[in-house]
Amino acid sequence: MRSSKWLILAGACSYGILSTFVVFAYDQGFTVDEVVGGQNFLGFLLMALTFGMSRLAAKKKAASAPSGFGRLSIGNKLRGRDYAGLLAVGLLMASTGMLYYGALSYIPASLAIVLLFQFTWIGVLIDALLLRRRPSGLEWGSIAVLFAGTLLAGGVVGSGLGEVKPLGILLGLGSAVTYGLFILLSGRVAPGGAPLSRSLTMSLGSVTLTFLVYPPVFLTNGALLNGLLLWALLLALFGAVIPTLFYAIGVPGTGGTLASILSAAELPTAVLMSAFVLRESVTLLQWFGVLVILAGIVLPEWSKLRGSR
Repeated sequence: MRSSKWLILAGACSYGILSTFVVFAYDQGFTVDEVVGGQNFLGFLLMALTFGMSRLAAKKKAASAPSGFGRLSIGNKLRGRDYAGLLAVGLLMASTGMLYYGALSYIPASLAIVLLFQFTWIGVLIDALLLRRRPSGLEWGSIAVLFAGTLLAGGVVGSGLGEVKPLGILLGLGSAVTYGLFILLSGRVAPGGAPLSRSLTMSLGSVTLTFLVYPPVFLTNGALLNGLLLWALLLALFGAVIPTLFYAIGVPGTGGTLASILSAAELPTAVLMSAFVLRESVTLLQWFGVLVILAGIVLPEWSKLRGSR
């Protein structure tokens, strides 16, 4: 149980540091299409390599019940409609990356991650619309807390929106919508399939859309060998492989409720990286806003835990 908690925390923190790598890549002159394309391309290759290694590990232990790494390739066989659904979920993955990294071109990383984190309440609304289920009073309360925290953590209170570009705000909120849809649908499409099979299929959908929107000129213009390879590899590793594997192993040991609570580590990680690595200015009011957002995220799950005692 304890090791599962650490895996979930590590996976969430892995997501949280991505914005810092993107900012460094932009500072070296690479464009959003090169960064997004490089990440998704290498992410797919790394996931395919991991999938192959997992299958080999599972075959070697075919005589006994596979454990550890080999279990990632164990699950129900995917069918045609499963592949189609997972590819569609992969399109949402790519859309989230393109919108989020686009936002980082216009607004500070600390604000971009706060906007992305609005997937929490946006997901509640999407779920209510799709399932025709009215959110509970607790969920509405959480939405209000998250909105207030966004105004604080994003530096809106006290400075207003004059210091940021509206296009960056729109792109950031757009990434929250696609990410909310991704989370909602990724748990509903072929849930019994092997974790790596599902992840590899989603990764294929992600890289396909990316290359349609951003033709992979980085493969021929020399960008990879001129510095992009490092950042694309880091983004692929920390944005695709590590979180996927750690969550696949850790969530069964913690359960979905505790995993959701631990996943909130993504936001403070991103803000900490922005403040101490990127040297972006983060005021006390913004730090308080981060705490408010975390409270809004934890509130529904914490109440469920108390109610189950």
